Amino acid sequence: MSSNTQHVEHQLRREGGAWLKNLRENVGLTQRAFSVTVGTDYYTFISQIENGRGRVPPERYKVWAEVLKVDPKEFMQGLMRYYDPYGYEMLFGEFPQPRDVGDDKRNVA
Repeated sequence: MSSNTQHVEHQLRREGGAWLKNLRENVGLTQRAFSVTVGTDYYTFISQIENGRGRVPPERYKVWAEVLKVDPKEFMQGLMRYYDPYGYEMLFGEFPQPRDVGDDKRNVA
C-alpha cells in the first residue's frame, strides 16, 4: 500500500469521525450520554471513533442511525464513504476524496 493511499484512508477515517461527532452533537448528546444510548460500555470508545481511531461496530450500525436520527441507508452510505472508499467507489461511481488531497480522484494507488 502506497504512502498516499494510507494518507487518504487515514484522512477519510478522521473526516468520518468528525461527521459522526457532528451528527451526535446535532441530536444534543454528549459522548457519555450517546455511549449509554447506543449500548457502548465506555464513552471513551465514542471519542476514539470521533477521532478516527476506531470504527462503529457493524452490528451497531442500525442503532447508531436511529439514535443519530439518520435514515439507515444514508448512514450506511456515509460510513462506507469514510470506512470503505473502494466499495463506495464501486457502488456510487466516485472515489471519495479527503478535503486536503485535491481533485485527482485516481491519485490513490
